[in-house]
Amino acid sequence: MKVAFAGTPEFARVALEAIAAAGFEIALVLTQPDRPAGRGMKLQASPVKQLALAREWPVAQPRSLRLDGKYPEDATPARAAIVDAGLDVMVVAAYGLILPQWVLDAPRLGCLNIHASLLPRWRGAAPIHRAIEAGDPLTGVTIMQMDAGLDTGDMLMRESLPISAEDTTATLHDKLAALGARLVVEALEAAACGGLSSTPQPAEGVTYAHKIEKAEAAIDWRRPAAQIERRIRAFDPFPGASFQAGGETVKVWRAAVGSGGAGVPGTVLKADGAPLAIACGEGSLHLLELQRPGGRRQPVQVFLQGLAGHPDLAAALQAGQRLGD
Repeated sequence: MKVAFAGTPEFARVALEAIAAAGFEIALVLTQPDRPAGRGMKLQASPVKQLALAREWPVAQPRSLRLDGKYPEDATPARAAIVDAGLDVMVVAAYGLILPQWVLDAPRLGCLNIHASLLPRWRGAAPIHRAIEAGDPLTGVTIMQMDAGLDTGDMLMRESLPISAEDTTATLHDKLAALGARLVVEALEAAACGGLSSTPQPAEGVTYAHKIEKAEAAIDWRRPAAQIERRIRAFDPFPGASFQAGGETVKVWRAAVGSGGAGVPGTVLKADGAPLAIACGEGSLHLLELQRPGGRRQPVQVFLQGLAGHPDLAAALQAGQRLGD
């Protein structure tokens, strides 16, 4: 089968590599335009583009696929490339562009999406983050036949995996990327034999995983400790959970719900070594791994020992002090 692949980040690259390894012909790769990144803000190719260039697959990077949209000069040649490729199917994984109807209709078997949740739960942009944040015990991958809606298409394959109490978005991402790569290969193999069947998504249980905003990083100590701890894991590696203290923004990368302690939310309950205990709206939170601006992630005891040159921050993290959000 002739396969086009549309994707951008590492999650998508894992799937693309698996599809090629399974022997499918990669006729075209679509990915987002190069973006500035790193300290020097130099233009960098996406992980998907880097793989495509290394394998010498044709690459297109339109800013839009809408022929009547803002960038018809990008959409028109992209349409020609898709139509001329004579595609059997397009696989889409974290691409970042909305596919208009002409794209959905172009391949003989349509477009298959690798979605990192058990649909219909967590449709939308950030299913991994939101599943951890909500305290879901399970997540998984759904291979879906794409339609014009937002993750509303029929389900083709679906497999779950547990979310552990230690999982962050980074660790769960890697598990789901591997699962998605395996499932999409199975789906393509079934499609090649005409044995791929679909099931409509149930109307019950629909939730939306809204895009993660940087403003969500600020810890609200009025929330229950368990909820804050989940958000810390959900926001690792981006955007990171943080609080204000001594005029600095301190990021929290690891924490645990405390067994006791009470006080006004945000009050430092214990500061003499590990852990650093903070009162929350319900219970307390033990901060275990912290990071100063420009610094490295450090175990809390090492972090506190290194505050000799930062008197304002050191004073703000003493017992009885109240942290900002």
